[in-house]
Amino acid sequence: MTTERAPAPRAAQATAEPPKVSTVHPPRRGTSQRTSRTTGRRVRGFAPGWRLLAADVLALGLTLAVLPATPWPPAVIAVQVTVQLLLHAHRGLYRPGLSPSCLAELPALLGLTLIQWFATAEALTAYDPRYSVSWPALGLAVLTQTLLCCAARAPAHRSRLRSAARNPRSALVIGHGPVAQEVTAALHGHPEYGLRPVGRVDPTFSTADTPAPSQAGAAPLPVLVTLEDVGRAVIQNCVRDALFTTTPGSTRDGEALFALLARHGCRMWLINGPAAGAFTPHLTAARPDHLWGFAAHALHNGGERPVSYAAKRTMDALLAALALLAAAPLLAACALAVRLSDGPGVIFRQERVGRHERPFVLLKFRTIRPADAHESATRWNVSADRNMSRVGRLLRRTSLDELPQLWNVLRGDMSLVGPRPERPYFVDQFSRLHAGYGARHRMPVGITGLAQVHGLRGDTSIEERARFDNRYIETWSLWQDVCLLARTAGSLFRPGGS
Repeated sequence: MTTERAPAPRAAQATAEPPKVSTVHPPRRGTSQRTSRTTGRRVRGFAPGWRLLAADVLALGLTLAVLPATPWPPAVIAVQVTVQLLLHAHRGLYRPGLSPSCLAELPALLGLTLIQWFATAEALTAYDPRYSVSWPALGLAVLTQTLLCCAARAPAHRSRLRSAARNPRSALVIGHGPVAQEVTAALHGHPEYGLRPVGRVDPTFSTADTPAPSQAGAAPLPVLVTLEDVGRAVIQNCVRDALFTTTPGSTRDGEALFALLARHGCRMWLINGPAAGAFTPHLTAARPDHLWGFAAHALHNGGERPVSYAAKRTMDALLAALALLAAAPLLAACALAVRLSDGPGVIFRQERVGRHERPFVLLKFRTIRPADAHESATRWNVSADRNMSRVGRLLRRTSLDELPQLWNVLRGDMSLVGPRPERPYFVDQFSRLHAGYGARHRMPVGITGLAQVHGLRGDTSIEERARFDNRYIETWSLWQDVCLLARTAGSLFRPGGS
């Protein structure tokens, strides 16, 4: 919804404050000699998740074997397994934790098993009364499967802890003061958590806080005081985990630090909980984990829920493909109108910033021809440009100029719903001027979003847009996407545009 021309706001000319000091670089010793290739993708150990998945399937199989009921068709059993795995994945029972416990998972397993078997019994009764399950058998199935799940998950958790102690993952501790030092000492003294600290990041990016030994006899950790050195340490040490002992948004460059770690695929934790009023990435679970007595909240930035994100991506691809087929005549008519009105060059291509600040080329129907590439990249809005033709003005007012972005969605550059993508020049400016703007890139960018349906497009407040975008990310669900798509479809031909 931003466009090809018009002056940028004067406030956007502010420059970033240079780093205050240089840093101590972390050593290359540690996990592996392999070069890290994790930028933009999440590298995780899948073994714990597969062990738990196998334990759940085994528990369900044993439950079906002892259930006194007529043998069910294989298709019904396959549906049972699928429903169980989806419910457990949605509840986060396959996420790696710091201190997993089958007893702590018991309430969640019991509730999900109740839902699974009640839904299955109702569906079977409606399908064929011969397969109906009596209430005593239903209670027996729920109790048996819950107990078997706990029993099968216990050795899976113990195996994961032993493996983590033998092959610890490199970690960074973010923070200063006694809490950061105590967390570092806990990681050194308790290898069963599977984390080996290789450096500490001072979130104030100053050298006032000198490194201290994390444990008697242990060498002090190097202190990193610039974002560049944090990125270098992540790559050199193959860092996969980061523990924040202070809320990411409570410091000047905390959001930029969180975004950098997310781009490298680090799993992130907030120790002791969020501070009131500060920007905090979404917590993956209401019940925190713990690290030697410290509450540890797992953080994610939109893509950390693999099952939900896969469902979002599937919905985007299907709807975009159907929309492209249905709108093919309209696309052809718009292209012909642009060609006849404004000459060659029907499609306008422009670099935008997507998820994890990765650039991509956005496609639109051309409504005006910019003077040069610099003007296209650094000028703001053209809603009142006199050089715009009638066709261009009509396309912009009806948002038909954005139909080619369906191809971006099909390719995976964008989503149907998400924060609106912006050009790199303005991303740099707005990230320095508006708190929380950089956090918008935790999720895939979209054609429409919560800010757009509230009228925040064109020459409107950037701060309010960032607020709505972050609100969408923190409360994201597939149903919210459906509602926003419905609201966008209802206002598709409402006069507006940008």
